Amino acid sequence: MPENSEKPKRSKMPVLILLGPPGAGKGTQAKRLEDKFGLVQLSTGDLLRQAVANGTDAGKAAKSVMEAGGLVSDDIVLNILRDRLGDPDCSAGVILDGFPRTIPQAEALSALLKAKGAQVDAAISLEVEDEAMITRISGRFTCGACGEGYHETFKQPAKEGQCDQCGSHDFRRRADDNAETVRNRLVAYHAETAPLIAFYEAEGSLQTLDAMGEIDAITDALRKIIRPIVIDVRGVKGISACSKSSQLEETQ
Repeated sequence: MPENSEKPKRSKMPVLILLGPPGAGKGTQAKRLEDKFGLVQLSTGDLLRQAVANGTDAGKAAKSVMEAGGLVSDDIVLNILRDRLGDPDCSAGVILDGFPRTIPQAEALSALLKAKGAQVDAAISLEVEDEAMITRISGRFTCGACGEGYHETFKQPAKEGQCDQCGSHDFRRRADDNAETVRNRLVAYHAETAPLIAFYEAEGSLQTLDAMGEIDAITDALRKIIRPIVIDVRGVKGISACSKSSQLEETQ
């Protein structure tokens, strides 16, 4: 077999995807999983902003499109993601939050990962109810200083008016976090992104999780799904070495 036709060696980089409609808790859970497993959360918005700020070729292309008021193409997003996956911190594994959103994006992602000797090890669908999402999103707000998320009903700061993480008193609410906008976003999700569930089910990597419970309970359920996957890819020593938590998964 010619050298250039050999398959790349299987990498030690677990790749996880969190699927779910707006407000399902993908961002919150991704941050928690980062700490528990030493993974890197990669969200499309953050990747675009970072690439533009760093002035990479893909970042320059994205900036040009955004300044013209256009939508950044899949090719540009894939190039930015390819660049980011090459950074040393991603070698321990990544959690994709907000990408892919469509079947073509999922297919392109699979090809990108295959070239790196990696694959989607689990696409975890956070199952939620639409009406509950409207309530959940319309009540959320964040710390303007550190980005910590809160909610009027489910997660108030321990001390009223003060961020638990950094002590800031600057809280902000997104202008589009209202019932009408959320309903429209849910319609778009079901039409465009939900088919990914069938795609990853056919790929054999789909996991589903009821995400209507308490945040901590959902985190624990995700941990039980992800821990054996990370151990399988990185090994037991790898999971301990890459963890940011000193007491990572000592049980279960």
